[in-house]
Amino acid sequence: MKTLLLLLLLCHVSSPVKHSLKFFIAASSGIPNVPEVMASALVDDVHAGYCDTNTQIADVKLDWVKNYFDKNPEDREWFVAECFVNLPRFFKVTISLLMQVLNQREGVHILQMITGCEWDEETGEDNGILLFGYNGEDFLSLDLKTLTWVALKPEAVIIKLAWDADKPAIKYYENLLTQLCPEWLKKSMEYGRSSLLRTDRPSVSLLQKTPSSPVSCHATGFYPDRAMMFWRKDGEELDEDVDRGEILPNHDGTFQMRADLNISSVSPEDWRRYDCVFQLSGVKEDIITKLDKAGIRTNRGKTEIRGDGE
Repeated sequence: MKTLLLLLLLCHVSSPVKHSLKFFIAASSGIPNVPEVMASALVDDVHAGYCDTNTQIADVKLDWVKNYFDKNPEDREWFVAECFVNLPRFFKVTISLLMQVLNQREGVHILQMITGCEWDEETGEDNGILLFGYNGEDFLSLDLKTLTWVALKPEAVIIKLAWDADKPAIKYYENLLTQLCPEWLKKSMEYGRSSLLRTDRPSVSLLQKTPSSPVSCHATGFYPDRAMMFWRKDGEELDEDVDRGEILPNHDGTFQMRADLNISSVSPEDWRRYDCVFQLSGVKEDIITKLDKAGIRTNRGKTEIRGDGE
């Protein structure tokens, strides 16, 4: 489900004037001990809240979100009702409808929904998104310009036609995506700006286990987790001979990541042509770390280095 995966993997460097509020919801049938509905809310790709039908608890992840709900109890009531009443009812009916229309038998079926909005603080422009996936594939999306559903696979056409005829539902989604969501997002930025726009630069080290091992460019202590790291040769980004690791959390709430460079075919005189680049959302200057044997930390000796800014 390419579109859903692209939206889920939002660990890219983005403009600090653009903000987003997104909800990731998954419902399933036929899977024992798994909640029928699970939902997560992310503000600027930071996990802000979670709920599921098993725990029946709306778990708020951030202090500023708790403060937001304390000052806006009507919004908390809306989210609680969505989590434990409206979404379970809607997803149960929809999965049953899909199974009937697609002539599917009982078994494991998964319905996913991504909805939310983006707001450009500089231009004032906002955009909404509503996308459904079914059993691992993109299924339907709402076109807010035409207020019609778009079938993303042939089997979805019959559902599209039925949902296009449901004008009250389309009106509800239009209001949700163009009015309510941008309002929530702007309120979120008022309460969480200091946290959401905080940036912590990392320390960057070059690590190597043995002289023949890949050289690992390791960054730790950065925040937020919207970051990129890559190796360059003569200023050009490398794809081959590079193994990029995932962004991982540290115990103190910051993050770490690495990118390994295979140097088996790099001659000693060419080392100076390589460098590691770390980019952090909200920070203009890249951290550049030159490939230098004198700066590599190994089991034989430990020397930590910091990259130069460009």
